[in-house]
Amino acid sequence: MKEENSDTRNILTYFEGHGFSAIKIHPLMDSYPADSRAVDPVAEAARELGVPLFVHSGHPPFSLPCQIARLANKHPDTYFVMIHMGHGHGVYIDSAIKAAMEEENIYLETSGMPMHTKIKEAFEKIDPTRILFGTDTPFHHPSVELQKTKVAELTSQQKELYYKRNAESLPDI
Repeated sequence: MKEENSDTRNILTYFEGHGFSAIKIHPLMDSYPADSRAVDPVAEAARELGVPLFVHSGHPPFSLPCQIARLANKHPDTYFVMIHMGHGHGVYIDSAIKAAMEEENIYLETSGMPMHTKIKEAFEKIDPTRILFGTDTPFHHPSVELQKTKVAELTSQQKELYYKRNAESLPDI
């Protein structure tokens, strides 16, 4: 790891002895654009720590997939997980897939994203090792998320990646 900046030292305290293995930000809840300059030190800290940065997605005006794509573009050596894969609107879901096609450091997590066909589409359009199963419990019941993926018509190999291997391959998880 490079010499740590003060943001990294502050964040590092959560990783030492507390079992943290990733960083999550929620632009919608905290009212800032996902690609805001205020996020840059957090993205840099994630890179320095070698951990992914999880970003809530799918709600205007603060957590749009295009904003997350711009953030990922500014920080090409940081891994980003776009939580909810654009969430509940088809335009944002398509934008999430497009973002992952353009930025190889973006992973898509599918909890709360209602369109099972888009899970299959993501497997067809991007590197299949960058699509992650998630539940977003307690907001979504795990059985709903499992059912959605059952009807997505994934192959056995895709299911192995989706349910297990892809999460295992994320940095430091």
